[in-house]
Amino acid sequence: MNTFFQNIQSKYEYANVVMKIIYITVAVFIFTYLINTLSFLFSNSENFVINWFALSPYFNEFITKPWSIITYGFLHDGFFHILFNLMILYYFGNLFLDFFNKKQFLVYYFLGIIFGGIIYMLSYNYLPELQSHKSILVGASAGVTAILVGLATRIPNYTMRFQFIGNVKLKIIAIILIAFDVIQIPTGNAGGHLAHLGGALIGFLLTNNFNEGIDIADWFNNLFKPKQKKPLKTVYKNKRTNYKKSNQKDDHQRRIDTILDKISKSGYDTLSKEEKDFLFKAGKK
Repeated sequence: MNTFFQNIQSKYEYANVVMKIIYITVAVFIFTYLINTLSFLFSNSENFVINWFALSPYFNEFITKPWSIITYGFLHDGFFHILFNLMILYYFGNLFLDFFNKKQFLVYYFLGIIFGGIIYMLSYNYLPELQSHKSILVGASAGVTAILVGLATRIPNYTMRFQFIGNVKLKIIAIILIAFDVIQIPTGNAGGHLAHLGGALIGFLLTNNFNEGIDIADWFNNLFKPKQKKPLKTVYKNKRTNYKKSNQKDDHQRRIDTILDKISKSGYDTLSKEEKDFLFKAGKK
């Protein structure tokens, strides 16, 4: 038994950020259903994990459980719910890391969950059709959708091959999933589908800002850092050195953009080994 847990711990420690999110989500899923079984057998009461960590649409309940705007993203309503979300996260999350870095993945994923939760609460409080319905929100779909749409916005013409279907461009996959959410709003789980659309919107906006030269990860980190006072004395800066570093950074970014344009037009497989290695190293920075 100890060897089993040591193997899991070892795999977790060496996993990338996508797999770590998947491991945590699976662990929470197993724990939740274990508690659900025990609650049913011994007290016939509601699952306290769901009560405390799922997202309620009502502001007065949210105020008492503010953490639920994030924790709901680690809960799932059934095996197929978690399976579908984690399959998409596995394939598109790992592809995401080829074009973005670890910090950016976390920003997209958690802002997708947060913004999806906000859209969900606003919908149930201000849309007449939903005000009479009672529900809770669980699932990582908003974060997963933010990853998928953010990636599709960056490399819309990237082609993926599916068995029995053939080659499909990433932008088509994103459009189909968004369309499914839109048409399913009247059929049930309207709040969940609206949360997915919120995640899609934040993924699109983040990539647009990133393409305009804004480092989203640094911007997000700086929100939580105290502002430092400016030093009183003037320090001499070597303008020539700064100019050289700036040029190197511009050349590096230009090469990345050239490779991404090549992928968008011709696909990832057309890259040379040198270009793939360069893109891989750039994504790890």
